Amino acid sequence: MIQRTIKTRVVGIGLSIDVTDYAIVDIRGNIIANRSFPTTDFPNVNEFVTYLSERIIEMVEENGGYESIRSVGISVPSGNFLTGCMENSPNLPWKGQIPMAAMLQDRLGLAVALGNDAHVRALGEYVFGSAHGMKDFIVVNLGHGVGSCIFTNGKAYLGSEGFAGEIGHTCVEHNGRLCGCGNKGCLEAYAGAKGVVATAKELLASDPRPSLMRGLEHFTPRDITAFCEQGDELAIEVYRRTGYELGIGLANYASILNPEGIILAGGISHAGHWLMDSVNVSFEEHVFHNVKGKVKLLTSNLEETERDVLGASALAWNVKEYSLFV
Repeated sequence: MIQRTIKTRVVGIGLSIDVTDYAIVDIRGNIIANRSFPTTDFPNVNEFVTYLSERIIEMVEENGGYESIRSVGISVPSGNFLTGCMENSPNLPWKGQIPMAAMLQDRLGLAVALGNDAHVRALGEYVFGSAHGMKDFIVVNLGHGVGSCIFTNGKAYLGSEGFAGEIGHTCVEHNGRLCGCGNKGCLEAYAGAKGVVATAKELLASDPRPSLMRGLEHFTPRDITAFCEQGDELAIEVYRRTGYELGIGLANYASILNPEGIILAGGISHAGHWLMDSVNVSFEEHVFHNVKGKVKLLTSNLEETERDVLGASALAWNVKEYSLFV
């Protein structure tokens, strides 16, 4: 059979705990159209998938139609590329094993590739971002959770069950804070969003110095970064302690894998030098001496939502084409 045309667009979806972004991306990585909606509006996963599918169909029909779309890629927390499922996410209300790729394929009639958010973000960095030109690197995402993806010889290493790279659930403090996964002392409990806030609250309880954080019922890592910029000593100490724990975790990672670079992405990485200065000191203190000074510690140069949909689009191009319509 002679195929006279090829489909030159895919749909990339970035599902996070707060917001779901979705976009049409062409073969050159140009974002043709993009939209979003709050993930938190949907405590029921079936209602979420139905709504997302309807919005994608609507966007596609307004921008060239189905005949131009090859496939779909989606980034999800606790996603497993090998099964196409989101499995036991500790930070979402949808529990158990959810066959998200199959659910979307049934509703959209297109091939769907699903990946763990860290895996998809690493693809985005590899094709479009800070990892461009590297073969052996690690992307660590610092958000609600702490996830990572290992690239070795230019390919993502997923492990035998698809869960390689769960650095957030490695132990950095024996019998430490309780993590959302049920274990104690996980890196995520110190370097994820809730962990950063927990460190701040511990400091406020133990240190009498004045702070812009005092008296606030709720504050976020972004607020703490803003307080650092205003010279708040306790806020600065929050990121010093966070960076110390994160530096230990990254040093262990680098000592085992010997990567060219480690790229930090996600909201916590936006703390900039308030976090990274401490990360660098702790990393060099704890890393294996033959690796010391040879691993680049970088932050992502891609905008958050663009990186997720671009990474998901890269995932979509690698799934076998399938369509009920064309």
